[in-house]
Amino acid sequence: MEWNLRRMDNELREINPDLLQPSKSFKKPSSGTITLNVGGYMYAAQRQTLVRHPGSLLEEVVGGKRPVQHVDGAGNAFLDRDGPVFRHVLNFLRLGELVLPDDFKESELLRREAEYYRLSELARAVEEWDQRRAARREPALLELTDNSERSQGFRIYCSDAGFIDKVKARLVQVSKSRLDSFPEEFEVSSNTVQFRHFIKSEMGSRLVLKEDNTFLCTLDCLKLETVMMALRGGYRLITSLDSCRGSVLQSEALHFVK
Repeated sequence: MEWNLRRMDNELREINPDLLQPSKSFKKPSSGTITLNVGGYMYAAQRQTLVRHPGSLLEEVVGGKRPVQHVDGAGNAFLDRDGPVFRHVLNFLRLGELVLPDDFKESELLRREAEYYRLSELARAVEEWDQRRAARREPALLELTDNSERSQGFRIYCSDAGFIDKVKARLVQVSKSRLDSFPEEFEVSSNTVQFRHFIKSEMGSRLVLKEDNTFLCTLDCLKLETVMMALRGGYRLITSLDSCRGSVLQSEALHFVK
């Protein structure tokens, strides 16, 4: 058995001499540099950076106050946490302040990671960043206007072009037993669509709801569908013009905000 194992070892070395050697992709860090494996992502930082906040988990691990529970194949301390988000944790330790990209969408995850690492200052900084971003966010305005003149028809304006895209995606034109896309003639801009008629002049052409093929032959059907989309999307009705006619849907103008 010993001879067989020695023979297998020799054969493996002949195939790849480096196969049984320590990985060359990791270099032994100097005494002032620490390498951490966080969720499979490798990070290197100066010891003084990681111990900057006394009482934090990183300070205890790096300072030897807490034994390392797990190591990877190269002998680096392994933390079973979110690897990409640790970048922002490390930058906070380096800079002393929180700097995040404007389109950062994982603030809740970062806050939880800060709590795990016992970095209370970072957790507070994340909450303040969320508050500042919420204050900067302008409300989305939605206006539905119904002109009694058929030449003008029904107009939908929204400062959030995403809502207009949803309206367009919900509607489709049926022509001669064929499903077409949203009619370009109704597009005014990325923020506005205006329906000047509902039954096309071409025989057999209709606007329908894309999912259930319900015919939108009347103004009220189209307006009701738009109102329901707005309410499901989190918009609130704030004003209605001339709603004394008995129904909100009969108002000449409806204004929503989100």
